[in-house]
Parts: sequence; structure tokens; C-alpha cells
Amino acid sequence: MASRQFATFEVAEQLFGVEVHTVQEVLSYNEYTPVPLAPPAIGGLFNLRGQVIAAVDLRVQLGLARKALEGPVMNVILRGDGEPVSLVVDRIGEVVDLDDDTFEPPPDTLSGPTRDLVVGTFKLDGRLMLALDVNAAVDTYRATT
Repeated sequence: MASRQFATFEVAEQLFGVEVHTVQEVLSYNEYTPVPLAPPAIGGLFNLRGQVIAAVDLRVQLGLARKALEGPVMNVILRGDGEPVSLVVDRIGEVVDLDDDTFEPPPDTLSGPTRDLVVGTFKLDGRLMLALDVNAAVDTYRATT
């Protein structure tokens, strides 16, 4: 039986995951530069060892209120199609091994912007983990066009 590893994190008490191979690193950061006229989901930019990284607020992408980028903020740096992009999340979880045969499509009860970002679900010890579509999660223009 095939399995995949997922890096997990929480946003608004909901558990999300992305495949580990899409993650460059996870870090806490606290100095963001605002970007005037940027899409609402862009929380700011930060410098990571000489590389400028855009911080995408996953709360905004999910249709929730913006997270205040004050003090240490958790970032999941993803390897996208181009440059690395950060997802700003509430809390970092664990890396979990999940069997492909436990993967299920998104439930019919999932609606709104969240449905567009989720490719499926896995049941974990009494919790449901929503597997994110990495490209959709960092696409800050999808909601504005």
C-alpha cells in the first residue's frame, strides 16, 4: 500500500496538510515589509537569507479575517512552480505518513473558498486533515479576478 508524507499545520482550528516534497522549510518570522497595491492575501515580504519571499496569508485565501503580522508568525515556505512562497499559518503541526487508500475527495459540506483550495481529506485520530492544493493556495489572483 502506497503512502505519502504530509506536513501539517492549523488555520482557524482546522488541520491542513501539504505533501512534504512541496515544503522548503518551516520557520517563525517577525519582520514583514508591506506591499502597497498587492492582492489582499499578500501579508508582506521578508528576506530569507538574501531571497525575497512573499508571505501569503492562508486565512485570507480561506475567506477569513487577515492574521496580524505582529511578533513571531509561523510560515510554511513552499516550493512553487517558480520562486518559493510562504503560507502564513496559525500553528505548525507534525509530519505524518498517510496511506493513499485513506484519501477521500473533499466532502460535499465543504464550501466557499476552502473548497477551491482542498484536493481531498484524510481522517487522523478523530480529526479531518484537509489536503491543500499548493498552487491554488498561493495563487493570490484567483479570488480577485
